Amino acid sequence: MLLTIDVGNTQTVLGLFEPGPGPAGSGTRLLHTWRVATVAHRTADELALLLSELFGLQGLDVREAVTGVAVASVVPRLRSALREMADRWYRVPTVIVEPGIKTGMPILYDNPREVGADRIADAVAAFDRYGGPTIVVDFGTATTFEVVSAKGEYLGGVILPGVEISLEALFSRAALLPRVELVEPTSVLAKNTVESVQSGALYGFAAQVDGLCRRLKDEVGPATVVATGGLAGLIGPVTEAVDHHEPWLTLDGLRLIYGRNRPE
Repeated sequence: MLLTIDVGNTQTVLGLFEPGPGPAGSGTRLLHTWRVATVAHRTADELALLLSELFGLQGLDVREAVTGVAVASVVPRLRSALREMADRWYRVPTVIVEPGIKTGMPILYDNPREVGADRIADAVAAFDRYGGPTIVVDFGTATTFEVVSAKGEYLGGVILPGVEISLEALFSRAALLPRVELVEPTSVLAKNTVESVQSGALYGFAAQVDGLCRRLKDEVGPATVVATGGLAGLIGPVTEAVDHHEPWLTLDGLRLIYGRNRPE
């Protein structure tokens, strides 16, 4: 089975795919997913121990189950540690999304090396599912927008502060504002401080997504909008622009990229 690992600045998401019987991995199923905090100083041995424990929760032996590994990491130190982990503990084919990897998607960025591996994986998966033009909105540590052309080219995107770090900045600088749970309030027009913050966060970021998608569509034409990332399930439904919610889009992109580099 294929283990996919998406290392973000705040969280790391892992997925285990069971290959399907058809050609090019058709029928592949995502069997299990895990979400853990990203700890940049973890060693290869610590990562192997973490995986062993996560697999054990599902009654699996990681060394018997995993036949391949695909990694996207925005944390260089962990990228190296994961490479060492796969080589030392599992000795299975490993694909790390980095310059030189076959993605099947032309990157029309001024400097393609600047595009994060997770952004490329998102774009590859979205185009595979919905064609183009497509806009991917990924709600992570940063909120990123990826734009894919009708021909399957990565055209570029937008990066802005993510929801959680924006709220963290607000709470740290405004002494009288309480930390609140990020849930949908009873109405946009709030009657207390807690719901005022919730309304501003939820509907404010939704309006931000709608506004940016509208401007992007003005430049590239009609496009399908796909939301992914940890808070996509909360914010996506209250936007006007989002057409589809794909919580494991990045993992699916890693699966596709792995297949393009390890076709066997």
